[in-house]
Parts: sequence; C-alpha cells; structure tokens
Amino acid sequence: MRTQHDELLPGCELRRPGPATMAAGVIGVAVLVGLTIVGEAQSDQLRPVLDIAAGLAAVALLPLVFRGPATAAVALAVLAALSPAATPPSTLATLHAGRALPTRRAVAVTAAATAAHVVRGLWRPMGELPFGWWVIIVVAVHAALLGWGALGRSRAQVIAALVERAERAEAVRETAEREARVQERTRIAREMHDVLAHRLSLVATYSGALEVRPDAAPEQLSRAAGVIREGTHRALEELREVVGVLREDSPDGALPRPQPGLGDVAALVEESRAAGTVVRLREDVDDAATVPGLSGRTVYRVVQEGLTNARKHAPGSVADVLVTGSPGAGLEVEVTNPLGPTPPSSLPGSSTGLVGLSERVSLAGGTLQHGVTPPGRFRLHARLPWPG
Repeated sequence: MRTQHDELLPGCELRRPGPATMAAGVIGVAVLVGLTIVGEAQSDQLRPVLDIAAGLAAVALLPLVFRGPATAAVALAVLAALSPAATPPSTLATLHAGRALPTRRAVAVTAAATAAHVVRGLWRPMGELPFGWWVIIVVAVHAALLGWGALGRSRAQVIAALVERAERAEAVRETAEREARVQERTRIAREMHDVLAHRLSLVATYSGALEVRPDAAPEQLSRAAGVIREGTHRALEELREVVGVLREDSPDGALPRPQPGLGDVAALVEESRAAGTVVRLREDVDDAATVPGLSGRTVYRVVQEGLTNARKHAPGSVADVLVTGSPGAGLEVEVTNPLGPTPPSSLPGSSTGLVGLSERVSLAGGTLQHGVTPPGRFRLHARLPWPG
C-alpha cells in the first residue's frame, strides 16, 4: 500500500503494469536472482539459508515496487545489504523510484540503496576486487540508475503536459464549435423571424378578414385574394433567399444580400396600412443619406417588429411610429399602440421576436426598451448610434 512518504509526482504517475506484465517481470527478476545464487555458489561465497531466503523475500516484494516505490526500495536495499541475491530486485526498485518519486525522495532512496551495497561489500567482499573499486562501481551504477529514472520522469512529465495541452485545445475547439453553432442557429432564427413574421402576419390578417366577411363584395374578395397570393409568393421568395444566403460563407457574419434600411420604412408602413392597420408615421431625420447601414437596417427591423406585434396583439388599434435622429445625436425609433379592449388576434407567435430584436439592437451598439406605459400603451423604443 502507498504511504504518505510514497507520494508520486502529480500529473506524471506511471501506470501500474497489468497482471501479465507484472508476472513476466517477476519471473525475469526471479531468474536473475537464481543466477546470482548459482554464481555465489561457484565462487564458494554462498550462504545457502541467507541467500535463498533473501532472494525469495526480494522476489515476493517486487509487486509492491509499483504500489509504494520508496517503501519497497528501502526494504529491498536492506535485503541487498545482507545478500547479493537481492541485488536484481533492489536495482529495479531503485530505477522505478527514480522515475516515480520527486527528486529529493528519489535521491534519498538511491542513497539508501548505495549505502546498503557498500555495507555488503564490507562483510562480503567481491573476490579479488578491492573495496575502494567496489564503492566506486556501486556509486556509479546507482548514480546512473538515478539519472535514468530522472530522464524517464522528465519524459513522462513532458508527455503528460502535451496530452493535457492537447485535451485542453480539443475542449476549447469543441466549445468554440458549440458556440458557433448556437450563434448560427440564433442568426437563422432571427432572420427567419424578421423576414417572414411580418409578411405572414399580413397574409393571416387578410385571410381572417375573408373568414369573417364571406359576404363581401366580389371586388373586395378578389383584392384580398390577390394580396394573399402576392404575400405568400413574396414570403416564399424571401424564405428561399434567406436559406440560400445562410448557406454561404460570410466572414463577418453579415448577410451579403441587399437589406432593407431606413429608406424602406415608409414602404413598410404602407404595407401595414394596406392590411387594415392604421399607422401614423412621423420621420424627422437630418441627413438621412449618411445614416450607417447597420443602424438603418436595425431601425427597419424595430418598426417591422412593432407593427407585427400591434397587428397580432392589438388588431384594429392605431399604431404610432416615430423615427428621429441626427449625426452625432444618434437615431431613435419608437412604435406605440394602445392596449384597448379589442381582443388580441389569434395569430400564433414565437415569443422570441423581442428577444431576437434585443440581440440585433445590441449588436448594432444600441439599446432597446419595451413594455407598457401609461395610459395603457405598449411602447417599443430603440436608441442607435450615429457618429457625427
């Protein structure tokens, strides 16, 4: 089990090998332990009970190397101080500790293993090899093990950082794609509403008139049917234009087709009047030719939404449209209509027109206000920039 002193480096913990890999490693080290015991026997330095017991204990401790590197490495170092049979497992544990532990703990574990092998050289000399050379070899080997482990640890940290960076970049990309899809759906919904809601509300108004006045004069019925046919035809054309344009790539998100502007507000009002809505229009705009295109289009959409809402929610009422502005002072557009006793139209609404309009006005750098004002009138008011 891992103890508090066996804490691995955060973000670069080595994966614990699978059962097959661990079994193969234990078998391989066990073979080295056996060969070491045979070598000791040939050199007449074998201590059968001590060496065999130390070798078996060292092999049994090997699986713990990947759970608690520091604890297992120190335990194997103690066995290596008693018998050379524990040297192969101790070497593996020192290497793994250098890879898995922080630098200070890895150095401490390596120093313990080095000291253990030096101690063993004092009471179990290596044949004719002088003790001084034995110390040099032990220090050099363990320093190499520490360096090899540190190199592996650094490589693991680099790989972990690269993987984390790649995952973060992928998450950012997916988030950006989701946001782009949401923005595109919002843009499509806004364009569909702006283009079709007004046109279809006119068609529905004439259809409702035919329904409640089936006994109207033939010329009135013919004129209403013509308006319905023309309105439906234009709605289909505009729908086809919007769908076609939304399929095209536009770097700045703007629609490349010609958009209605401030100069089209009068024609918009005439369409509403032709559908039976009483509209009073007052325009007081200085130097209208210099109005920014985005602000002019937004004014048109505000008037369009206000007249559509008046036609749907207050049929038969009088709508007032006021457009004022001058360079430097900005543009203001206001659409009001009474909330009188007339029941609202049965035309369905998406309940998102004002939400989309608020987004459009905000994108144009303006502000939008809407609500009921005394004495019982609904007011839609927008202020838009017009630099001097």
